Amino acid sequence: MKKPDIYQRRRSQLMQHMQRGIAVIPTAAEALRNGDAHFPFRFDSHFHYLSGFDEPEAVLVLIAGDKPQSLLFCRDKDIEREIWDGFRYGPEQAAKLFGFDAAYSISLFDEKLVELMGNQPALHLPLGAQANWDDRILALRTRVQGQARSGITAPNEIHDVRMVLNEMRLIKDDAEKSVMRRASTISAGAHRRAMQATRPGKMEYEIEAELLHEFRRHGAQAPAYTSIVAGGGNACVLHYIHNNMQLKDGDLLLIDAGCELDGYASDITRTFPVNGKFSAAQKEVYEIVLAAQYAAIAAARPGNHWNVPHDEAMRVLVQGMIDLKVVNCTVDSVIESGDYKRFYMHRTGHWLGMDVHDVGNYKINNEWRDLIPGMALTAEPGLYIRPADNVPEALWNIGIRIEDDVIITESGCEVITHEAPKTVADIEYSMKS
Repeated sequence: MKKPDIYQRRRSQLMQHMQRGIAVIPTAAEALRNGDAHFPFRFDSHFHYLSGFDEPEAVLVLIAGDKPQSLLFCRDKDIEREIWDGFRYGPEQAAKLFGFDAAYSISLFDEKLVELMGNQPALHLPLGAQANWDDRILALRTRVQGQARSGITAPNEIHDVRMVLNEMRLIKDDAEKSVMRRASTISAGAHRRAMQATRPGKMEYEIEAELLHEFRRHGAQAPAYTSIVAGGGNACVLHYIHNNMQLKDGDLLLIDAGCELDGYASDITRTFPVNGKFSAAQKEVYEIVLAAQYAAIAAARPGNHWNVPHDEAMRVLVQGMIDLKVVNCTVDSVIESGDYKRFYMHRTGHWLGMDVHDVGNYKINNEWRDLIPGMALTAEPGLYIRPADNVPEALWNIGIRIEDDVIITESGCEVITHEAPKTVADIEYSMKS
Protein backbone atom coordinates (compact mmCIF):
# COMPACT_ATOMS: atom_id res chain seq x y z
CA MET A 1 0.00 0.00 0.00
CA LYS A 2 1.37 3.41 -0.98
CA LYS A 3 1.50 6.19 1.58
CA PRO A 4 -1.94 7.78 2.04
CA ASP A 5 -0.61 11.27 1.34
CA ILE A 6 -0.30 10.37 -2.37
CA TYR A 7 -4.04 9.73 -2.59
CA GLN A 8 -4.92 12.64 -0.31
CA ARG A 9 -3.02 14.96 -2.63
CA ARG A 10 -4.90 13.63 -5.67
CA ARG A 11 -8.26 13.99 -3.94
CA SER A 12 -7.40 17.53 -2.94
CA GLN A 13 -6.44 18.35 -6.53
CA LEU A 14 -9.75 17.01 -7.83
CA MET A 15 -11.74 18.98 -5.26
CA GLN A 16 -9.90 22.15 -6.25
CA HIS A 17 -11.04 21.57 -9.82
CA MET A 18 -14.60 20.95 -8.64
CA GLN A 19 -14.58 24.15 -6.54
CA ARG A 20 -17.98 23.32 -5.03
CA GLY A 21 -20.21 20.29 -5.10
CA ILE A 22 -20.15 16.58 -4.38
CA ALA A 23 -18.41 13.78 -6.33
CA VAL A 24 -19.49 10.16 -6.12
CA ILE A 25 -17.04 7.60 -7.54
CA PRO A 26 -17.67 3.87 -7.08
CA THR A 27 -15.20 1.06 -7.54
CA ALA A 28 -15.93 -1.67 -10.09
CA ALA A 29 -18.62 -4.25 -9.47
CA GLU A 30 -17.68 -7.88 -8.94
CA ALA A 31 -18.42 -9.93 -12.06
CA LEU A 32 -19.89 -13.43 -12.02
CA ARG A 33 -17.93 -15.87 -14.16
CA ASN A 34 -20.27 -18.84 -13.99
CA GLY A 35 -22.25 -20.66 -11.31
CA ASP A 36 -21.21 -19.07 -8.05
CA ALA A 37 -17.63 -18.34 -9.18
CA HIS A 38 -16.50 -14.78 -9.82
CA PHE A 39 -13.83 -13.36 -12.06
CA PRO A 40 -10.83 -12.09 -10.05
CA PHE A 41 -11.84 -8.68 -8.77
CA ARG A 42 -10.14 -5.68 -10.34
CA PHE A 43 -10.93 -2.24 -8.90
CA ASP A 44 -12.09 0.74 -10.97
CA SER A 45 -9.02 2.71 -12.06
CA HIS A 46 -10.41 6.17 -11.24
CA PHE A 47 -11.55 5.00 -7.81
CA HIS A 48 -8.20 3.43 -6.99
CA TYR A 49 -6.26 6.40 -8.33
CA LEU A 50 -7.97 8.57 -5.71
CA SER A 51 -8.20 6.10 -2.83
CA GLY A 52 -5.62 3.31 -3.02
CA PHE A 53 -8.40 1.07 -1.68
CA ASP A 54 -8.67 -2.29 -3.43
CA GLU A 55 -11.74 -3.95 -1.90
CA PRO A 56 -15.02 -4.39 -3.80
CA GLU A 57 -18.31 -2.80 -2.69
CA ALA A 58 -16.77 0.60 -2.04
CA VAL A 59 -17.63 4.18 -3.00
CA LEU A 60 -15.61 7.37 -2.68
CA VAL A 61 -17.47 10.61 -1.89
CA LEU A 62 -15.72 13.97 -2.10
CA ILE A 63 -17.26 17.25 -0.98
CA ALA A 64 -15.57 20.38 -2.30
CA GLY A 65 -16.00 23.83 -0.82
CA ASP A 66 -15.00 25.80 2.24
CA LYS A 67 -14.72 22.62 4.33
CA PRO A 68 -13.65 19.85 1.93
CA GLN A 69 -14.35 16.28 2.99
CA SER A 70 -13.07 12.96 1.75
CA LEU A 71 -15.32 10.03 2.67
CA LEU A 72 -15.27 6.29 2.01
CA PHE A 73 -18.09 3.78 2.07
CA CYS A 74 -16.89 0.19 2.34
CA ARG A 75 -17.78 -3.26 3.66
CA ASP A 76 -18.11 -3.79 7.38
CA LYS A 77 -15.47 -5.69 9.30
CA ASP A 78 -16.89 -9.21 9.40
CA ILE A 79 -14.82 -11.99 10.94
CA GLU A 80 -17.16 -14.72 9.70
CA ARG A 81 -17.01 -13.53 6.10
CA GLU A 82 -13.23 -13.19 6.37
CA ILE A 83 -13.07 -16.94 7.00
CA TRP A 84 -14.59 -17.47 3.56
CA ASP A 85 -13.40 -14.51 1.50
CA GLY A 86 -10.35 -13.06 3.24
CA PHE A 87 -9.38 -9.90 5.08
CA ARG A 88 -11.54 -6.77 5.20
CA TYR A 89 -10.43 -3.40 6.50
CA GLY A 90 -13.80 -2.21 7.74
CA PRO A 91 -14.71 1.50 7.92
CA GLU A 92 -12.72 2.38 11.04
CA GLN A 93 -9.39 0.98 9.84
CA ALA A 94 -9.95 2.14 6.27
CA ALA A 95 -10.41 5.73 7.36
CA LYS A 96 -7.27 5.62 9.47
CA LEU A 97 -4.96 3.80 7.05
CA PHE A 98 -6.07 5.47 3.81
CA GLY A 99 -6.35 9.02 5.12
CA PHE A 100 -10.09 9.65 4.83
CA ASP A 101 -11.90 12.20 6.97
CA ALA A 102 -14.47 9.52 7.75
CA ALA A 103 -15.63 6.09 6.51
CA TYR A 104 -19.03 4.43 6.74
CA SER A 105 -20.59 1.06 6.16
CA ILE A 106 -21.63 0.54 2.55
CA SER A 107 -25.02 -0.52 3.91
CA LEU A 108 -25.60 3.13 4.89
CA PHE A 109 -24.67 4.54 1.52
CA ASP A 110 -28.11 5.48 0.17
CA GLU A 111 -29.28 7.03 3.42
CA LYS A 112 -26.06 8.94 3.98
CA LEU A 113 -25.71 10.18 0.40
CA VAL A 114 -29.17 11.76 0.47
CA GLU A 115 -27.99 13.70 3.51
CA LEU A 116 -24.66 14.64 1.93
CA MET A 117 -26.17 15.82 -1.35
CA GLY A 118 -28.43 18.31 0.37
CA ASN A 119 -27.64 21.93 -0.60
CA GLN A 120 -24.75 20.92 -2.86
CA PRO A 121 -24.75 22.98 -6.10
CA ALA A 122 -23.29 20.30 -8.38
CA LEU A 123 -23.07 16.53 -8.64
CA HIS A 124 -19.96 14.96 -10.23
CA LEU A 125 -20.24 11.38 -11.48
CA PRO A 126 -18.37 9.03 -13.83
CA LEU A 127 -21.35 9.19 -16.16
CA GLY A 128 -22.08 5.98 -18.04
CA ALA A 129 -19.16 4.12 -16.50
CA GLN A 130 -21.19 1.40 -14.80
CA ALA A 131 -24.56 -0.08 -15.62
CA ASN A 132 -27.36 1.16 -13.35
CA TRP A 133 -25.01 3.37 -11.31
CA ASP A 134 -26.20 6.66 -12.79
CA ASP A 135 -29.83 5.66 -12.26
CA ARG A 136 -29.17 4.84 -8.63
CA ILE A 137 -27.50 8.16 -7.84
CA LEU A 138 -30.08 10.18 -9.76
CA ALA A 139 -32.84 8.38 -7.87
CA LEU A 140 -31.19 9.47 -4.62
CA ARG A 141 -30.97 13.02 -6.00
CA THR A 142 -34.73 12.85 -6.58
CA ARG A 143 -35.16 12.01 -2.90
CA VAL A 144 -33.20 15.15 -2.04
CA GLN A 145 -35.49 17.17 -4.31
CA GLY A 146 -38.40 15.84 -2.27
CA GLN A 147 -37.10 17.80 0.72
CA ALA A 148 -37.59 21.17 -1.00
CA ARG A 149 -40.31 22.23 1.46
CA SER A 150 -37.77 21.82 4.25
CA GLY A 151 -35.48 24.31 2.55
CA ILE A 152 -33.07 21.67 1.24
CA THR A 153 -32.01 21.88 -2.39
CA ALA A 154 -30.62 19.18 -4.64
CA PRO A 155 -27.64 19.63 -7.00
CA ASN A 156 -28.88 21.45 -10.10
CA GLU A 157 -25.77 20.69 -12.18
CA ILE A 158 -24.43 17.28 -13.18
CA HIS A 159 -20.87 16.89 -14.48
CA ASP A 160 -18.81 13.97 -15.73
CA VAL A 161 -15.99 13.79 -13.19
CA ARG A 162 -13.86 11.80 -15.63
CA MET A 163 -13.16 14.93 -17.68
CA VAL A 164 -10.90 16.18 -14.89
CA LEU A 165 -9.65 12.78 -13.74
CA ASN A 166 -8.55 11.79 -17.23
CA GLU A 167 -6.34 14.86 -17.44
CA MET A 168 -4.94 14.26 -13.96
CA ARG A 169 -4.08 10.66 -14.77
CA LEU A 170 -2.42 11.62 -18.04
CA ILE A 171 0.57 13.12 -16.20
CA LYS A 172 2.28 10.47 -14.07
CA ASP A 173 3.73 11.42 -10.70
CA ASP A 174 6.93 9.94 -9.27
CA ALA A 175 5.10 7.13 -7.48
CA GLU A 176 3.37 6.08 -10.69
CA LYS A 177 6.58 6.19 -12.70
CA SER A 178 8.29 3.97 -10.14
CA VAL A 179 5.59 1.30 -10.36
CA MET A 180 5.54 1.48 -14.16
CA ARG A 181 9.31 1.03 -14.34
CA ARG A 182 9.06 -2.05 -12.13
CA ALA A 183 6.19 -3.47 -14.19
CA SER A 184 8.25 -2.91 -17.34
CA THR A 185 11.24 -4.70 -15.86
CA ILE A 186 9.10 -7.71 -14.98
CA SER A 187 7.53 -7.80 -18.44
CA ALA A 188 10.90 -7.45 -20.17
CA GLY A 189 12.13 -10.44 -18.20
CA ALA A 190 9.05 -12.38 -19.28
CA HIS A 191 9.82 -11.66 -22.93
CA ARG A 192 13.41 -12.81 -22.47
CA ARG A 193 12.16 -16.00 -20.85
CA ALA A 194 9.71 -16.56 -23.72
CA MET A 195 12.47 -16.15 -26.31
CA GLN A 196 14.67 -18.68 -24.56
CA ALA A 197 11.81 -21.18 -24.23
CA THR A 198 10.74 -20.98 -27.87
CA ARG A 199 11.63 -23.69 -30.36
CA PRO A 200 9.90 -25.49 -33.24
CA GLY A 201 7.19 -27.91 -32.19
CA LYS A 202 6.12 -26.07 -29.07
CA MET A 203 2.59 -24.73 -28.74
CA GLU A 204 1.77 -21.05 -28.49
CA TYR A 205 0.12 -21.64 -25.12
CA GLU A 206 3.33 -23.17 -23.75
CA ILE A 207 5.09 -19.88 -24.42
CA GLU A 208 2.17 -17.97 -22.93
CA ALA A 209 2.65 -20.06 -19.77
CA GLU A 210 6.27 -18.89 -19.57
CA LEU A 211 5.07 -15.28 -19.62
CA LEU A 212 2.50 -15.85 -16.90
CA HIS A 213 5.05 -17.68 -14.76
CA GLU A 214 7.46 -14.77 -14.93
CA PHE A 215 4.74 -12.20 -14.20
CA ARG A 216 3.59 -13.93 -11.03
CA ARG A 217 7.09 -15.00 -9.95
CA HIS A 218 8.01 -11.34 -9.56
CA GLY A 219 4.84 -10.20 -7.83
CA ALA A 220 2.70 -8.87 -10.68
CA GLN A 221 -0.96 -9.49 -9.92
CA ALA A 222 -2.11 -10.37 -13.46
CA PRO A 223 -1.54 -9.79 -17.16
CA ALA A 224 -2.48 -6.23 -18.09
CA TYR A 225 -4.45 -7.67 -21.03
CA THR A 226 -4.91 -11.02 -22.75
CA SER A 227 -1.50 -12.04 -24.07
CA ILE A 228 -1.01 -12.37 -27.82
CA VAL A 229 1.29 -15.27 -28.71
CA ALA A 230 1.03 -15.52 -32.48
CA GLY A 231 3.18 -17.79 -34.64
CA GLY A 232 3.48 -17.56 -38.41
CA GLY A 233 0.46 -16.10 -40.16
CA ASN A 234 -1.33 -15.62 -36.82
CA ALA A 235 0.93 -12.59 -36.31
CA CYS A 236 -1.01 -10.85 -39.09
CA VAL A 237 -4.13 -10.94 -36.88
CA LEU A 238 -3.73 -7.86 -34.71
CA HIS A 239 -5.71 -9.13 -31.71
CA TYR A 240 -5.00 -12.86 -31.99
CA ILE A 241 -5.57 -14.44 -28.56
CA HIS A 242 -6.34 -18.12 -29.24
CA ASN A 243 -2.70 -19.07 -28.61
CA ASN A 244 -3.38 -22.71 -29.53
CA MET A 245 -1.30 -23.40 -32.64
CA GLN A 246 1.99 -25.24 -32.96
CA LEU A 247 5.12 -23.21 -33.68
CA LYS A 248 6.84 -24.12 -36.94
CA ASP A 249 10.46 -24.04 -37.98
CA GLY A 250 11.08 -21.02 -40.20
CA ASP A 251 8.19 -18.96 -38.82
CA LEU A 252 8.27 -15.83 -36.71
CA LEU A 253 6.58 -15.54 -33.32
CA LEU A 254 4.97 -12.24 -32.32
CA ILE A 255 4.34 -11.79 -28.59
CA ASP A 256 2.36 -8.81 -27.30
CA ALA A 257 2.22 -9.17 -23.53
CA GLY A 258 2.69 -7.18 -20.35
CA CYS A 259 1.93 -7.51 -16.67
CA GLU A 260 -0.15 -5.36 -14.37
CA LEU A 261 1.60 -4.40 -11.15
CA ASP A 262 -0.20 -2.57 -8.35
CA GLY A 263 -2.77 -1.26 -10.80
CA TYR A 264 -0.37 -0.15 -13.57
CA ALA A 265 0.04 -1.76 -16.98
CA SER A 266 3.09 -2.54 -19.05
CA ASP A 267 2.80 -3.29 -22.76
CA ILE A 268 5.62 -4.87 -24.77
CA THR A 269 5.68 -6.51 -28.19
CA ARG A 270 8.59 -8.46 -29.57
CA THR A 271 8.84 -10.54 -32.74
CA PHE A 272 11.50 -13.19 -33.22
CA PRO A 273 12.24 -16.38 -35.20
CA VAL A 274 10.94 -19.65 -33.78
CA ASN A 275 14.21 -21.39 -34.63
CA GLY A 276 16.37 -18.56 -33.29
CA LYS A 277 17.67 -17.28 -36.63
CA PHE A 278 16.06 -14.65 -38.88
CA SER A 279 15.80 -15.52 -42.56
CA ALA A 280 17.00 -12.90 -45.04
CA ALA A 281 13.42 -11.80 -45.82
CA GLN A 282 12.40 -11.75 -42.16
CA LYS A 283 15.46 -9.70 -41.24
CA GLU A 284 14.78 -7.21 -44.04
CA VAL A 285 11.22 -6.58 -42.86
CA TYR A 286 12.27 -6.56 -39.21
CA GLU A 287 14.92 -3.89 -39.76
CA ILE A 288 12.32 -1.66 -41.44
CA VAL A 289 9.97 -1.91 -38.44
CA LEU A 290 12.83 -1.39 -36.00
CA ALA A 291 13.97 1.74 -37.85
CA ALA A 292 10.40 3.03 -37.77
CA GLN A 293 10.24 2.46 -34.04
CA TYR A 294 13.53 4.27 -33.47
CA ALA A 295 12.13 7.19 -35.44
CA ALA A 296 8.96 7.22 -33.34
CA ILE A 297 10.91 7.11 -30.08
CA ALA A 298 13.22 9.92 -31.19
CA ALA A 299 10.14 12.04 -31.93
CA ALA A 300 8.53 11.33 -28.54
CA ARG A 301 9.73 14.50 -26.86
CA PRO A 302 8.48 17.84 -25.55
CA GLY A 303 7.89 20.33 -28.33
CA ASN A 304 6.29 17.71 -30.58
CA HIS A 305 2.61 16.96 -30.64
CA TRP A 306 1.03 13.54 -30.19
CA ASN A 307 0.99 12.59 -33.85
CA VAL A 308 4.60 13.40 -34.70
CA PRO A 309 5.95 9.96 -33.62
CA HIS A 310 3.29 8.29 -35.75
CA ASP A 311 4.10 10.47 -38.75
CA GLU A 312 7.83 9.78 -38.43
CA ALA A 313 7.30 6.03 -38.12
CA MET A 314 4.87 6.05 -41.02
CA ARG A 315 7.37 7.57 -43.44
CA VAL A 316 9.97 4.94 -42.57
CA LEU A 317 7.45 2.12 -42.94
CA VAL A 318 6.17 3.37 -46.29
CA GLN A 319 9.69 3.76 -47.67
CA GLY A 320 10.27 0.20 -46.50
CA MET A 321 7.16 -0.99 -48.33
CA ILE A 322 8.48 0.67 -51.50
CA ASP A 323 11.87 -1.01 -51.04
CA LEU A 324 10.13 -4.37 -50.55
CA LYS A 325 8.18 -3.72 -53.77
CA VAL A 326 4.78 -4.27 -52.15
CA VAL A 327 3.64 -0.72 -53.00
CA ASN A 328 4.58 1.65 -55.79
CA CYS A 329 4.99 5.44 -56.21
CA THR A 330 6.47 7.91 -53.73
CA VAL A 331 6.20 7.98 -49.95
CA ASP A 332 3.87 10.99 -50.03
CA SER A 333 1.57 9.50 -52.65
CA VAL A 334 1.30 6.17 -50.83
CA ILE A 335 0.43 7.94 -47.59
CA GLU A 336 -2.08 10.19 -49.33
CA SER A 337 -3.79 7.27 -51.07
CA GLY A 338 -3.83 5.09 -47.94
CA ASP A 339 -2.37 2.16 -49.88
CA TYR A 340 -0.07 1.44 -46.93
CA LYS A 341 -3.07 0.27 -44.87
CA ARG A 342 -2.86 -3.17 -46.50
CA PHE A 343 0.30 -3.71 -44.46
CA TYR A 344 0.01 -1.23 -41.57
CA MET A 345 -3.47 -0.48 -40.31
CA HIS A 346 -3.08 0.82 -36.75
CA ARG A 347 -1.66 3.83 -34.97
CA THR A 348 1.90 3.91 -33.64
CA GLY A 349 0.99 4.27 -29.97
CA HIS A 350 -1.46 4.98 -27.19
CA TRP A 351 -1.45 6.41 -23.68
CA LEU A 352 -0.35 3.97 -20.97
CA GLY A 353 -1.02 3.91 -17.23
CA MET A 354 -3.55 2.24 -14.99
CA ASP A 355 -5.33 1.05 -18.12
CA VAL A 356 -3.29 -0.43 -20.95
CA HIS A 357 -5.08 1.96 -23.30
CA ASP A 358 -5.07 4.71 -20.75
CA VAL A 359 -7.31 7.74 -20.41
CA GLY A 360 -6.63 11.21 -21.80
CA ASN A 361 -7.62 13.09 -24.92
CA TYR A 362 -5.32 12.92 -27.92
CA LYS A 363 -6.65 16.18 -29.32
CA ILE A 364 -7.60 19.49 -27.72
CA ASN A 365 -9.84 21.84 -29.70
CA ASN A 366 -9.43 19.46 -32.64
CA GLU A 367 -5.64 19.85 -32.61
CA TRP A 368 -3.15 17.13 -31.62
CA ARG A 369 -2.04 17.86 -28.09
CA ASP A 370 1.58 18.61 -27.22
CA LEU A 371 3.71 16.01 -25.49
CA ILE A 372 4.84 17.14 -22.03
CA PRO A 373 6.94 15.55 -19.28
CA GLY A 374 5.13 12.88 -17.29
CA MET A 375 3.06 11.50 -20.14
CA ALA A 376 3.46 7.76 -20.72
CA LEU A 377 2.83 6.16 -24.08
CA THR A 378 3.77 3.26 -26.33
CA ALA A 379 5.73 3.21 -29.58
CA GLU A 380 4.57 0.23 -31.65
CA PRO A 381 4.92 0.30 -35.44
CA GLY A 382 4.44 -2.89 -37.40
CA LEU A 383 4.17 -4.55 -40.80
CA TYR A 384 1.72 -7.37 -41.54
CA ILE A 385 2.21 -9.02 -44.92
CA ARG A 386 -0.43 -11.53 -45.94
CA PRO A 387 -0.24 -13.73 -49.04
CA ALA A 388 -1.29 -11.86 -52.19
CA ASP A 389 -0.59 -12.05 -55.89
CA ASN A 390 1.38 -8.81 -55.89
CA VAL A 391 3.46 -9.73 -52.81
CA PRO A 392 6.73 -11.70 -53.15
CA GLU A 393 6.21 -15.20 -51.72
CA ALA A 394 9.24 -14.86 -49.46
CA LEU A 395 7.32 -12.16 -47.53
CA TRP A 396 4.10 -14.10 -47.03
CA ASN A 397 2.82 -14.40 -43.46
CA ILE A 398 5.49 -12.15 -42.03
CA GLY A 399 3.86 -10.19 -39.23
CA ILE A 400 6.18 -7.97 -37.16
CA ARG A 401 5.41 -5.49 -34.41
CA ILE A 402 7.91 -3.94 -32.00
CA GLU A 403 6.52 -2.11 -29.00
CA ASP A 404 8.11 -0.27 -26.08
CA ASP A 405 6.78 1.90 -23.28
CA VAL A 406 8.16 5.41 -22.90
CA ILE A 407 7.76 8.27 -20.44
CA ILE A 408 8.21 11.81 -21.72
CA THR A 409 11.02 13.65 -19.91
CA GLU A 410 12.24 17.24 -19.95
CA SER A 411 14.65 16.54 -22.81
CA GLY A 412 13.17 13.57 -24.65
CA CYS A 413 11.81 10.29 -23.38
CA GLU A 414 12.79 7.36 -21.17
CA VAL A 415 12.30 3.90 -22.67
CA ILE A 416 11.30 1.93 -19.59
CA THR A 417 11.03 -1.44 -21.39
CA HIS A 418 14.57 -1.35 -22.79
CA GLU A 419 15.59 -4.60 -21.08
CA ALA A 420 13.61 -6.70 -23.57
CA PRO A 421 16.00 -7.71 -26.42
CA LYS A 422 15.14 -5.85 -29.61
CA THR A 423 17.91 -5.78 -32.19
CA VAL A 424 18.42 -8.77 -34.48
CA ALA A 425 21.78 -9.51 -32.87
CA ASP A 426 20.43 -9.28 -29.30
CA ILE A 427 17.42 -11.47 -30.08
CA GLU A 428 19.49 -14.16 -31.76
CA TYR A 429 22.03 -14.09 -28.93
CA SER A 430 19.31 -14.28 -26.27
CA MET A 431 17.67 -17.26 -27.95
CA LYS A 432 20.99 -19.01 -28.46
CA SER A 433 21.97 -18.57 -24.81
